[in-house]
Amino acid sequence: QAQFVESGGGLVQAGGSLRLSCTASGGTFNINAIGWYRQAPGKQRELVAWIVGGGRINYADSVKGRFTFSRDNAKNTVYLQMNNLKPEDTAVYYCNRAFFPFAWGQGTQVTVSS
Repeated sequence: QAQFVESGGGLVQAGGSLRLSCTASGGTFNINAIGWYRQAPGKQRELVAWIVGGGRINYADSVKGRFTFSRDNAKNTVYLQMNNLKPEDTAVYYCNRAFFPFAWGQGTQVTVSS
C-alpha cells in the first residue's frame, strides 16, 4: 500500500506563499489520480487539488487561481504551490490517492495569520 510523507508547511501572513511537497512510496505513481487534501479544525477533510489519468488537473473553487498542483514522477513527488494565502487556508494538508485514499500520512500544518 502507498505511503505518503508531506512537508513544507509553516506559519505565514495573509497574502504570503508556501510550497508543499509530498513524497510517495509503494508504487504510488502507478495510480491514476492523486491529490492534495486539507482538514481545518472542526471541519471534514476536503480535496483541494488533484490530477487524474491523462494529466488533467482540477481545483476546488476555494483555491482556484491561487494554488498550483504539480508532480515529478521521476522523484515520486507531488507539489502544491500556494499563493495569496488566506486565514481560511489554515489546515493540515495531506496528499493521497484522489477520492479513494489509502492510509493517511501525518500531513503538514499550514497556518495563515491575518
